[in-house]
Amino acid sequence: MHIPDGFLDAKTWASLGAASAVAIGVAIRRSGANADERTVPMMGVVAAFIFAAQMLNFPIAGGTSGHFLGGVLAAVLLGPARGLLVMATILIVQALLFGDGGITVLGANISNMGLIGSVGGFLIYRAAQRLFGRKHPALPAFVAGWASVVLAAIACAFELAFSGTVPLSVVLPAMAGIHALIGLGEGAITAGALVLIARVQPGLLPAEGVRG
Repeated sequence: MHIPDGFLDAKTWASLGAASAVAIGVAIRRSGANADERTVPMMGVVAAFIFAAQMLNFPIAGGTSGHFLGGVLAAVLLGPARGLLVMATILIVQALLFGDGGITVLGANISNMGLIGSVGGFLIYRAAQRLFGRKHPALPAFVAGWASVVLAAIACAFELAFSGTVPLSVVLPAMAGIHALIGLGEGAITAGALVLIARVQPGLLPAEGVRG
């Protein structure tokens, strides 16, 4: 889902870059409002885990593969604002050091995988909790993980279409279809990780309140 340089036109990547910069600025202010001595180390641990997990690809149909995104996991453990900051940091490192995603389109990738994947995924997670209840913690996590990947892929498809790179009729079903399968892995990993944390170290999970 990482968009390379040259795939978006200037108006699209510039507008998404500005939107991502504003979102990151808001996230920085919100994340510092109730920070404590555990905040930065916890963000580092979550970022390191997601970064490492993204290196592992799992096979999908037709010889393609996908990898863990981690936006929902970061947002649930840290709060949506800090989750966005963690995802943005990961994407910046990947673009600058590993060439995974372009530099000019960094704002678009942060918007898709950070803002939609983390903040949007967190909102879906909370809605799923209200719908399914808190007795089944794996189900909201699975739904939010799956939906975060699919929504990010749909946003990416529209960006490519608006830029004139690929017709929407071609790119939308292709992106949504393959990422609906990738989302199954995302949902399963997110649900499994949160259930394991709830059993082993429940203090890492927020209670009713929402962090940063």
